[in-house]
Amino acid sequence: MNRFFYTMMAALLLPALAGAQKPVAAHPDLSGLWLFSIGLPSTALKKEVNGKVEINRIDASGRRAVRSDVPGALPSAPGPSYKPEFQAKVKHLSDNESKLDPVFYCDRPGIPRIGSPRRIIQFSNEVVFLYEDISGDPYRVIPTDGRPHRKDGNPSYYGDSVGHWEGDTLVVESTNFVEETWFGEEGYFHSDAMRVTERLWRVGENLAYQATVDDPKVLTAPWTMPVRVVKPSNEPLEESPRCIETDGPKLLNNDHHGQR
Repeated sequence: MNRFFYTMMAALLLPALAGAQKPVAAHPDLSGLWLFSIGLPSTALKKEVNGKVEINRIDASGRRAVRSDVPGALPSAPGPSYKPEFQAKVKHLSDNESKLDPVFYCDRPGIPRIGSPRRIIQFSNEVVFLYEDISGDPYRVIPTDGRPHRKDGNPSYYGDSVGHWEGDTLVVESTNFVEETWFGEEGYFHSDAMRVTERLWRVGENLAYQATVDDPKVLTAPWTMPVRVVKPSNEPLEESPRCIETDGPKLLNNDHHGQR
């Protein structure tokens, strides 16, 4: 009788133990340092010492849309589609960007305008995004353990973010934003209803980054930005200096795309 009992228990437990010992499918490791990719960074740095001028070009490829097809990328559009009653406002903001863009006066860019992170630290239950920005050094700690969005959180510049994996792609969903930020250049303002979905995945040694902005209060449909491919970087993160705006009165025209 005892032999029969132990035999039956072994038949039931061994498959379960074998299944428990199977390795969990690992997600791609996105950790590492990545190229500085915030929108419209300087493309060259000019340094003059004792009359000698040195110009260093900056790789700005991480902020530009990729022309070729990228595996895993979603269909995109060059820019968002605003409802008719808001199109004049967008044009006004864009035409007077140097006076009206909060970022130009040391405010935070928010997402997805800040671009992909400069550094990613990936754990089993969360990922940490670190950024370098002239208005500060923001960070985001994003849980990936299945928890929902917070119900009691205050609105913020970078929103309340939770992540999950869809195959080899990390998907980060963010809500609960303050309304002061633009989600892109050209006066792309938003309401308190904005929801941003960022997607990050590996393309060889590079990092692919793409975001979708959904704001039913001001947009006619969700907008998916063109994908960006961000190269690895060996430049360490550096603390940003204090942002003090002194250039505003020196601007010759209202838009600042060519003045940065």
